Amino acid sequence: MSATETILQMQGITKTFGPVKALTDVNMSVDRGEIHAICGENGAGKSTLMNVLSGVYPYGSYSGTIVFEGKECKYHTINDSEADGIVIIHQELALSPFLSIAENIFMGNERSAGGVIDWNATRVEADRLMKRVGLPEDPDTKIMDIGVGKQQLVEIAKALSKDVKLLILDEPTAALNDEDSAHLLHLVRQLRDEHGVSSIIITHKLNEVAAIADAVTIIRDGSTVGDMIISPETPFDQDELIRKMVGRELTNMYPDHDSKPGEELFRVKDWTVHHPLDASRVVMDHANFYVRSGEIVGLAGLMGAGRTEMAMSIFGHSYGSNISGEAFVKGKAVQMPNVQSAIDAGLAYATEDRKVFGLNLLQNIRENAALASLRKMSRHGVMDGNVERREVEEYRKDFNIKCRNIDVAVSTLSGGNQQKVVLAKWVISNPDILILDEPTRGIDVGAKYEIYEIIDHLADEGKAVIVISSELPELIGICDRIYTVSQGSITDDVPKKAFTQEYLMRGMTKEREVTAR
Repeated sequence: MSATETILQMQGITKTFGPVKALTDVNMSVDRGEIHAICGENGAGKSTLMNVLSGVYPYGSYSGTIVFEGKECKYHTINDSEADGIVIIHQELALSPFLSIAENIFMGNERSAGGVIDWNATRVEADRLMKRVGLPEDPDTKIMDIGVGKQQLVEIAKALSKDVKLLILDEPTAALNDEDSAHLLHLVRQLRDEHGVSSIIITHKLNEVAAIADAVTIIRDGSTVGDMIISPETPFDQDELIRKMVGRELTNMYPDHDSKPGEELFRVKDWTVHHPLDASRVVMDHANFYVRSGEIVGLAGLMGAGRTEMAMSIFGHSYGSNISGEAFVKGKAVQMPNVQSAIDAGLAYATEDRKVFGLNLLQNIRENAALASLRKMSRHGVMDGNVERREVEEYRKDFNIKCRNIDVAVSTLSGGNQQKVVLAKWVISNPDILILDEPTRGIDVGAKYEIYEIIDHLADEGKAVIVISSELPELIGICDRIYTVSQGSITDDVPKKAFTQEYLMRGMTKEREVTAR
């Protein structure tokens, strides 16, 4: 077969949810053996389009035509699309944590004889598929006992068990570290090169688009606004892609900001944290740092360096055991043995996992945004609904949270807008010190820019902002100073004039304690 044979065509796809038009006349074409990226801002309609393709949204609930391998498709369920070889792996992994790897791989696709599951055949075939995706585990290992990176490989092995021809991956590396991300992308290439599997990848990571994609479809506000072919003759143009995604020029990925640091607002001295389950294991060792009012300070470290663990332990001892050291707010020693005492001391901590720890997905925007300020909004122990509604509505406008109203379920928002709700929740509590852990993880470049503007505004109000991020360009772009963290120690206090990725990486890979000035 020709390498340029078209395997998928989606023509004129339009999808509405009541009065809201999620997709309008979207067109996309994928060649056989191609890795095709779909890019766009959060809420642009990328996942909706893939749900239409895979039968999550059945035929008849949208208009337009889907042609796969030359045949018009009218999928009513996800089983219909899988029968044709189209398999989707959603961002929220659909694995059962209490079952084994082998059981998860063949769930709904059991290896059986006479209606009875053949466990020997299940394990043997699971082991074969696991070797194919590079997963060195026992097939009987429970999902709960392996990391997120390996869980992604289980999902791909599950797809391969269904004779996949077109693999759809929705933000496959959003929760992975660099090593696991590189392994996953290598596997996708391998499936293309050795087995002819076509792939569609939804991603916000533009470096991944450059590294792996053969073609790109760009979606903005529910419509296709462009496509790109990536080859040695037509190299990837990141600026052009961003311009099409956001509909405007982003001449600078980060807002211009004139910092005016004031007096020291927060200091941590000799902070030591032990693992919550193994008290002999030191996670953070005698950390010292400070941050001034109006200052944005970064924490840069590799996965496992101890940045998040330190932040959580400071914020009301939310992590760890045998915690020791001192914390000072405005020069005064404070004790923060629980979350409420940390809030009372003027701290806020926006967690890196907004869906698990940052938001209650069963509640609406108003209820989530008010969670950290229940005392502030109460009169004699009873919530004042007028105060709550007024405060949350004010920040909805200030933070440009895109929604019909503040009574909309937070689960219906895009990732970027959910992140803004998390920020609003803490800003409404009026803290002096904000710790923002991976504040832009999994959101698009346009929403990132808006988050950066919010961070700058908070600093301009005189608040001390601490940003934890795995993206060095992000820290370099928004911070006034950066502490490097390695193997549980703060190894350097880097001023803005010394910011380079190479210099920061040296601090992130060595072990040297620096005492805050």
